[in-house]
Amino acid sequence: MNPIMKKSYLSVAGLLVAGGCVAGPAMAAPAAPAGTAPVASPHTDQGGRADKRAERMVGIEYQAQPNFYYCGPAATRIALSAQGKALPQDEVAKRLGTTEAGTDSALDTTRVLNELTGGRYKTTEIPGPVAKPEEIDRLRADVLAALDAGRPVVANVKGTAVDTDGSPHSYEGGHYLTLVGYRDGADLIRVADPASPVPEYWMTLEKVANWIAERGYSS
Repeated sequence: MNPIMKKSYLSVAGLLVAGGCVAGPAMAAPAAPAGTAPVASPHTDQGGRADKRAERMVGIEYQAQPNFYYCGPAATRIALSAQGKALPQDEVAKRLGTTEAGTDSALDTTRVLNELTGGRYKTTEIPGPVAKPEEIDRLRADVLAALDAGRPVVANVKGTAVDTDGSPHSYEGGHYLTLVGYRDGADLIRVADPASPVPEYWMTLEKVANWIAERGYSS
């Protein structure tokens, strides 16, 4: 099976030990201002000018997933909300083909995002167990381009990664989440996670890339 086609889901038994696509009531966090907003930063380019790409956050409407297998619809909906397409998760799930076995792959999230936003998303795979330096650089470029254009990135991840506060996020059976901001030219990535008790957190680019390894992302 092509690695990018691996499903993202956890069985109920897996949930108890892995903390994957957690069941729970859908909730909405306050939406950030619409559009994108560059933030002032001390970083400069080679000419001494301020680096306008040092930090950016995309305005989204956050919703948690309502059950253990809706991480794909929830993450995709978060991305859609930044572009004025805040559909119900059930409708997004229907378009994705999501079942209790999960959502098949990043190919599906890309397809649905393009159907609803005009076709600018593409799918990128990180096929190996660890992201190569050039794949990390590619993810950086893709995140910068997508978020600067107001398009959150939907990532299919697997395993455990630790955020900048030292908190682990473990999804051994696979999971979908949304990349909604960056700092320091995308050295740090803002993650909107529909299964986490903390809806958003920061993580280094390298850790995000290795989290995506053997799967893919829509940018």
